[in-house]
Amino acid sequence: MKKYLYACLIFTAMAFVLASCVSSMPKVNRVSADTQIDLSGRWNDVDVRMVCESLINDCLASPRVAQFIRDYTSRHNGILPAVVVGNFRNESSEHIDTGIITAIMESTIVNSGRLDFVAGGDTRAEIRTERQEQQVHASEATASALGYETGAALILTGSVRSIIDRAGNTTVRSYFVNAELTGIETNARLWMGNNNDIKKVIRQPNARF
Repeated sequence: MKKYLYACLIFTAMAFVLASCVSSMPKVNRVSADTQIDLSGRWNDVDVRMVCESLINDCLASPRVAQFIRDYTSRHNGILPAVVVGNFRNESSEHIDTGIITAIMESTIVNSGRLDFVAGGDTRAEIRTERQEQQVHASEATASALGYETGAALILTGSVRSIIDRAGNTTVRSYFVNAELTGIETNARLWMGNNNDIKKVIRQPNARF
C-alpha cells in the first residue's frame, strides 16, 4: 500500500512538472505583416512604414521637386535624377534602427518611378571595392569598368526625435521624423518635411500587493 501511495505521489509530481513546462511555453500566432500590434508603445514596424511612405509621397508632391525633375530630365535627355539616401540620425530616447527607415525610403523612391536611386554608404563602398578587385582578378572581357557610376543629383537625409511625457502610471510618447532633400551640386534645399503623426498613450496597470 505504501509503495502504491509513493508511486502515486511521484506520478502526480511528474504530471505537475510537465504541466508547468507546457504552460510556460510561448504561444505564437502568425499574423499579416501589415497588422498593427503595439506591445510596449515604443516605435515599431507599423510606425516606420507609415512615416516613411508619408514623407516620400509628400516630397514627390512638392512643386519645387517636380520642377527640379523636369529641368534635370530636360538637360539630360530624359534621364531621371538619381537620389542617394544619406544618414538618418536617431536623436530619440530609445533604440531605433534607422537602417529600416532608409531601406523603406529607398524602396518607396524606386517604386514611385519619379526618381532613380543609387546605393550609398556601406553598400556603395562594398561595390567600389569589388570593382577595384575586378581590375586585377577578373578577365578584361568581364571586369566592370571604372568611372561609369551614376552620379546622384540629390541626397535625402533626416532624423528621428521623440518626446516622452509621464504623469503617474500614464506615459505619452510622441515621435517627430524630419527629412530633407538637398541638391548635391548646389547644396540647395529643395524640400523639407516632418511627420509627427505618431503619438501613443501608454497606461500601466496599477500595482497590486
